[in-house]
Amino acid sequence: MSEPPESHDRDQALHEVRAALSDLRREIDTRFRAAPDRVALTRDWMGLFDDLRRRAQTIGMIERSGEVDEFGMDDVVVQRAEPLLDFLLDRYWRADVGGLGNLPASGPCLLVGNRSGLLPYDGLMISQAVARWHPAGERPRFLVADWLITLPFAQPTLARVGGVRACRENAERLLRSGRSVVAFPEGQKGAAKVFRDRYRLQRFGRGGAVRVALETGVPVVPVGVVGAEEAHPVLFKLGAPARSLGLPFLPVTPTFPWFGPLGLLPLPSKWVIRFGEPLHYDRLTPDDARDELLVSRLTEELRADIHALVEDGLRARPSVWG
Repeated sequence: MSEPPESHDRDQALHEVRAALSDLRREIDTRFRAAPDRVALTRDWMGLFDDLRRRAQTIGMIERSGEVDEFGMDDVVVQRAEPLLDFLLDRYWRADVGGLGNLPASGPCLLVGNRSGLLPYDGLMISQAVARWHPAGERPRFLVADWLITLPFAQPTLARVGGVRACRENAERLLRSGRSVVAFPEGQKGAAKVFRDRYRLQRFGRGGAVRVALETGVPVVPVGVVGAEEAHPVLFKLGAPARSLGLPFLPVTPTFPWFGPLGLLPLPSKWVIRFGEPLHYDRLTPDDARDELLVSRLTEELRADIHALVEDGLRARPSVWG
């Protein structure tokens, strides 16, 4: 039985392709044998490519040190970031910091502040101020909201400079290990405030900060921050575009989205940070954390103390731009 014409044509075409590839291979080998320098150059380029590929696979890991704790903070990265943090604190926002003497001389504490601004600059600046001027020199960890910590590249970057996902379990674990924590009970409600509602403290959730303090036995230090809300003043919020990006809202500020990525840069507002007198719950026990009325009362007292610190900071600030 004879072979179909279509099959014969296909085999003939395949034979011609193989022959052409063989001729091309012989031509390349002949040219390279005649020019050994070109072979070496080609190998050098291939080696450079492989080296670049290996480096690309370790982007973001070149500064890793052996001293990375279980929450991801890297002492080497923090040291390298300190000049930038000092510049922001001293020069860019010209922060007026007061009341650091109210912090306990030793042992962990829970610093509770008003949430101000879209990005966690407030937590970074509080931590930097404490690390610089507190006698113990300890750097508190600042809690970061879920919606921000889950953004691409945000979690590893914030973790390496002391940011920790905001939840009760993480706060308790840090405090029990002897590390201070900066918390913002207003949560997303505080970060999402529009400019006309600035410095109006929102409800402090369900008293999580007080419960953590009661269960761990640490003092609570109220903190008032003024200036962060003008760094990213939210004029209004967009809902539908934000949901498509997986965000709770999309802010519209005087610079964003009009200036593109440059609009994400914070404005150089004048900052005032005040640390209040610590609140000790020595007479209470961890079991009191289950007393809803007690927790609610203590939470409102804490909120009033923070509000008084914010009002004091507003009076002490000459103007928004200092």
